[in-house]
Amino acid sequence: MTLQGTYVPSSQQWVRDQVAEYEASGGAKANTLQGSKYPIVVITSVGAKSGNLRKNPVMRVEKDGVYLAIASKGGAPDNPSWYDNFVANPEVDLQDGPEVKSYRARIAEGEERAQWWDLAVATWSTYASYQEKTDREIPVFVLEPIAG
Repeated sequence: MTLQGTYVPSSQQWVRDQVAEYEASGGAKANTLQGSKYPIVVITSVGAKSGNLRKNPVMRVEKDGVYLAIASKGGAPDNPSWYDNFVANPEVDLQDGPEVKSYRARIAEGEERAQWWDLAVATWSTYASYQEKTDREIPVFVLEPIAG
């Protein structure tokens, strides 16, 4: 089951462009972090305030069908805008290649967070430098498949 509602594209042009090309090509194009070979996925969430659908490209961090969404915002002092969406409306859709599936997002804490964080850093080492740039502990969302 995929989320229903009005999609409102990002205010950032590069996000709008990447999401549009990724979706139009079934994930065959615009499927890496710009200027790199690091793969991304597109996550659709429901806006915490607006209730509109929002789509964000995020780094592809996956293990055994479970994905992570790292709320790093490049090491900024605050969380990315999609953080509040995930907290308020934890059911999200994730597109990895041509297939879209539904997931439930939750914040990992303690030892579980540490283990998932290690996987995130092993997948994309830049996350470690982002953590060094900020005083906040960067939230790690675990996205588990919703059966059905």
